[in-house]
Amino acid sequence: MNRLPCKLKFRLLLWGVLGLMLFGSDGVWVYTPAESDTDSSPFALVGETFSDGTFNAKRAFAYLEKQCEFGPRVPGTTAHQETGVYLFAELEKYADEVVFQPFEFRHQDKTIQMNNILARFGEDSGGTMLLAAHWDTRPFADRDPNPANRDTPILGANDGASGVAVLLEIARVLKSKPPPTQVIIILFDGEDYGRTVSTMFQGSTYFAQNMGKWKADFGILLDMVGDRTLALPMERYSWEAARDLTEAIWRRAEELGLPAFQRRLGPAIMDDHLPLIRSGVPTINIIDFDYPYWHTVEDTPDKCSAESLDIVGRLVLAIIYSGL
Repeated sequence: MNRLPCKLKFRLLLWGVLGLMLFGSDGVWVYTPAESDTDSSPFALVGETFSDGTFNAKRAFAYLEKQCEFGPRVPGTTAHQETGVYLFAELEKYADEVVFQPFEFRHQDKTIQMNNILARFGEDSGGTMLLAAHWDTRPFADRDPNPANRDTPILGANDGASGVAVLLEIARVLKSKPPPTQVIIILFDGEDYGRTVSTMFQGSTYFAQNMGKWKADFGILLDMVGDRTLALPMERYSWEAARDLTEAIWRRAEELGLPAFQRRLGPAIMDDHLPLIRSGVPTINIIDFDYPYWHTVEDTPDKCSAESLDIVGRLVLAIIYSGL
């Protein structure tokens, strides 16, 4: 993720875990599991099962920690490949449909293979809601106070893993309590890859240009939502593009008694919501950019909290099941 101011070849290994993949006519990989029991995967999240239709913060935080166990999820690395397998397998447990959306990114005379991960829940009964986060992490800690660390990949506990963790837990809830309308979850790849805007937001840009049947009526992007001292003002680009929608979301947070959602304008932040907005899908960015560990090697799970994930997850589920 990069903000104002200026914010692999991906070959899926472990074919025995992933199973057979077939390239479909709409530009996505269709998954056929090698085995029906995905919990047998070494990457499966260990923990009790909750089926009461509510957000479980403890489980969401375990998802955050699990992603970080793979290490930095930089496109072109083994950690990135293994994380993609894991995230796909988790979503496949809960969704009606899960696909990879592969694309190539040409950078500095090399071609890097990346993958968005798309999941669908429920039936289209008059509207579709999109929920998104990015699952890659930054290849270099360019904001680290120690110059010696600035070429070191970041772990991305908050910048990446937090939003994905909330969406994985929401996916579990949607399985136990089907949504009243269609929900699409997208995990974007290549958001944080480059040093300039021209080399970032690769997955969201590709998706915005190739939505097909996955196009939604509106979207919510979750980025950096795990900060222990969570503060969520209204992101300025979101407010300018869809003022009524933005204010309705923050009003709902107020009604739910979630003071981390502050009804004031925050900074304009370049992020994955901008390609979607430009493509005609109003998308709101929920983000806490007041995070001192952004793009440093200190963006680790101890800087995050289950309570923060719970605040965001509860709001999103309220919107899904009760509307705005």
